[in-house]
This record gives sequence, structure tokens and C-alpha cells, in this order.
Amino acid sequence: IHHGPAALLFGITTAFHPGLAAAASARASSWWTHVEMGPPDPILRVTEAFKRDINSKKMNLGPYMLPSMLKAEAQIAAKNLDKESLPVGGLAEFCKASVEPTLGENSKVLKSGRFVTVQTISGTGALRIRANVFLPKPSWVNHTPIFRDAGMQLQCYRYYDPKTCSFDFTGAQSVLLLHACTHNPMGVDPRPEQWKEIATVVKKRTLFALFDMAYQGFASGDGDKDAWALHHFIEQGINVCLCQSYAKNMGLYGEHVGAFTVVCKDADEAKRVESQLKILISPMYSNSPLNGAQIASTIPNTPEVKGMADCIISMRTQLVFNLKKKGSTHNWQHITDQIGMSCFTELKPEQVGWLTKEFSIYMTKDGRISVAGVTSSNMGYLAHAIHQVTK
Repeated sequence: IHHGPAALLFGITTAFHPGLAAAASARASSWWTHVEMGPPDPILRVTEAFKRDINSKKMNLGPYMLPSMLKAEAQIAAKNLDKESLPVGGLAEFCKASVEPTLGENSKVLKSGRFVTVQTISGTGALRIRANVFLPKPSWVNHTPIFRDAGMQLQCYRYYDPKTCSFDFTGAQSVLLLHACTHNPMGVDPRPEQWKEIATVVKKRTLFALFDMAYQGFASGDGDKDAWALHHFIEQGINVCLCQSYAKNMGLYGEHVGAFTVVCKDADEAKRVESQLKILISPMYSNSPLNGAQIASTIPNTPEVKGMADCIISMRTQLVFNLKKKGSTHNWQHITDQIGMSCFTELKPEQVGWLTKEFSIYMTKDGRISVAGVTSSNMGYLAHAIHQVTK
């Protein structure tokens, strides 16, 4: 039996024979010959195409980095702190800064200590830790592979009604995964009275409520208001799980900062849950990155988030105004009805392709844009282009 280095690596053995040896030698030069080309990431490929574009008017309706985060990073660098690995549960100051403003300073859960929060690798890492859910349809593009690759059988509930461009309340009867605010990608949230009914169903049917919150503060500019649904569920005695990301509302995309919180029956149960979370995290990614957690815990409630939220609300209104000004007769009310950073424009894939080809305006094929990429300086150009492809 002949064992080459590659054979040893993959546990492959080849009987020694001149013909087989020649074939094995050919394969050894490229073990990846039969690897298929995977599909590109639907969001990252937009950014990559944008970077290659040489048009001076090009637009990438993508992320934004808050200036306060850059200042915080500079302050941390000036302290010349060590780069030792974090504990499995993450940076304690970050975990505290994540959960306290989210649950609210008067939260009975905080006072009783019946919760556990661990740092994760962004919201994706938090979701991966607890991967057994019903998904809203549609949902964030990464939700399906996260849970599917964790070995879970996925089921969906209807969330969006394309006929009304709004939340499909009648479809949400088997809710498990819930977008806490500013649904991604729709930007369509349940009203408070609908949240109350959803909580009643979840409690009555003893369903598991997993909240995904990546946009706290970006819906209204008020972090407490954006966490209203989460607070209501807890007040109703539903022990929720919460996945948080600081990529969007702090602009820390490249730092992969996230947190995972479990609300438990009591403090003793919380300790036991924490021990099991650490057992899950350790073989998955050992521990979380340090730098982003230090930045996020330095300025957990920056006023710039409210400023950005107000700007996004204003840009939505201005976009509709400019579309009408350009002569568009379409009903664009869904743009102002939706909330948060994401805006589902209802543009068709062929219209999106036209926008990219003729106007160098980049967005995902489903017509979703990040309103954070719309400014007073490019608003007129964007409205003109959208009007041209929707005439």
C-alpha cells in the first residue's frame, strides 16, 4: 500500500500498481480538480463589483462606519493593551454593555441575575450556537445556511405579503425566530398589537422564542423602543434567547462583534446554561476576537445611532419625494412605511441589472438597498435612475 502525504491527510490508500500509481500521481498534483465552483455571496459580490467599477457616479448602497467607533478604536490603541486571548465567554465588560441597555436598566431579569450573556463572532456566531428554529420567509440570507449546516431541519412561516408590501400577520402562527426590529431584508415590522398576539401564541403553544437583533437603535433612534417586543415577551414570562450583532448599528462589520443572551428561570439555571454554552463555543471557535469587543463596550449607546436613524428616516422621505419629482407615478409608500437600514424597493431583478449596467448603482438582485448609502448628494441621481428603469 502506498501512502502519499495527500493520501495520509485524507485517509486515502492506493494499491501499488503502475497504472494506478500514474493516476494517483496525476491526482496528487491537483486533488481539487473535481471541486465545483460555489455560488458567490449575494452581498459581498455587490461590493466587489462596485470596487471594480470606474464610473465616478457609482453608488454602493452599503455599510457605514460611525465616526465615534473610529475614535474609540484610536483610544484603545493608545492604551497599548495586551492581546491575550479572551475567556471562552468573551469580554466581561462587553457582555455587560450588551445586555444591560438591551433589557433595560429597570429590568427584573437583570436584578435577579437569571440570565447569561456570552460574546460571539457577530450575530452569525450567536445564531449558530442556538440553531433550531422556524424561519420567517423571507429572512436574512445567512439564516438558512447557518441553521441548515448545523444539522437542523428548517421550517418557515410566512412573513411578507407582496400584495400589500407589508407584514403578513396571518402567516405568523409558528413563530420561533423573530427579528426584534427592522426586519432584514424587508424593513417591515409587526405593530405592537401584533407583537402582543404573537407573544400570546408563543406562550400558549409553549414555543421557543429566539430574537435576532442586529439593528437596535436604527428603527427609531431609541434603543429601548426598538427592543419593545423583546421586553414584552419577557414581561409575559417567556424566557427568550437573544442574538445581537454590532455590525450595522455601530458599523463594526470587520470586527465581528456579537452577543448571545439566554433568559432563564433563575440564577442557578443561568449558571448551568452558561456552562453548556461554553462547551458549545470552545470547539466551534475557541473564543471571540478582542478588539471589536473593546470598541463596542467603550461606546455602547452612542448618540450617533439616533442621528443615523433620523437620517435614514429622512432619506426615505426624500427618495419618495424625488421619485415623484422626476415624474414617477408608481406608489412608493412602502419605502416610507418600512423602517431601519434595509429597504425593499420592490425592484425586479432585471431592473436591478439595468441600474447596475447603465447607472453603476449596486444593490442585491432582490432589490434591497441600504438606506445608509443614500445621501443628499446622490439622491437625485438615484431617483432619476430608478425612475428610468420603472417607467
